[in-house]
Amino acid sequence: MRLCHGPIGSRQTRSLSVTMRTPGNDRELAVGFLVTEGVIRDSADIVAIDWIACQPQGRSATALSISPFGDGRTFRYNTLRVELDPRVVVNSATLERNFYTTSSCGICGKASLLALRTICPRRSPDSFKIESSLLWELPAKARSSQSLFEITGGLHASALFDSRGRLHSLQEDVGRHNAVDKLIGGEFLANRVPLQDRLLFLSGRASFELLQKALMTGIPMVVSIGAPSSLAVQLAREFDITLVGFLRDRQFNIYSRPERVCFSEQERKRHETED
Repeated sequence: MRLCHGPIGSRQTRSLSVTMRTPGNDRELAVGFLVTEGVIRDSADIVAIDWIACQPQGRSATALSISPFGDGRTFRYNTLRVELDPRVVVNSATLERNFYTTSSCGICGKASLLALRTICPRRSPDSFKIESSLLWELPAKARSSQSLFEITGGLHASALFDSRGRLHSLQEDVGRHNAVDKLIGGEFLANRVPLQDRLLFLSGRASFELLQKALMTGIPMVVSIGAPSSLAVQLAREFDITLVGFLRDRQFNIYSRPERVCFSEQERKRHETED
């Protein structure tokens, strides 16, 4: 991914990130990355998003990527350039971090909680609550919409649900971070950010980077099938995000802000008996 920015007369184009991704929704992937890293705040910040032919070592060859659908199709371009409005001021320190993200984990701990306090947007008020019984249904609802997982058996998914457990949108990718960026990028381009009325569902574990993405887009609740990292728990507690992990077999753990999860009287009595 490349970024073109700066005032008219002194525009700059520089490499921003390299990632291994599942082809498809690439514009959303790039935009989601820029949003969650604090580079852009409004869809009007983007002037254009264009593909660039890749010509390694001066040769006139164009890079191709294989279709994830297993049908032999190829995609001609692998480099995407995002052009920002000349009025957008880009923090050079942000770009100098030289992002390189992998398909699985990224550069873990790439930003501190202190840095997030300075770049995260003001949190919008929310009244998000969800019944505990609806949480148990989320994995099956997400799984039924994972068309690429049906083909490959090896892609991560991220999804947005509302407080009634209804699936709003879902994205898949070989990389957990990419799946979330595609999801958020689509919402951003549709002018639906901040997402204070949605929860973010993750098909794997909850890392610090994924909680950062929720924070940057105003998401009040993150639910994961896997475990959260200790730094993800710290982030959730500091920024008032409800974090749920190990959602499986009609059980889950709540690590922060439990008041957003509503339990029935029967469940409360059962928990009191177990305690």
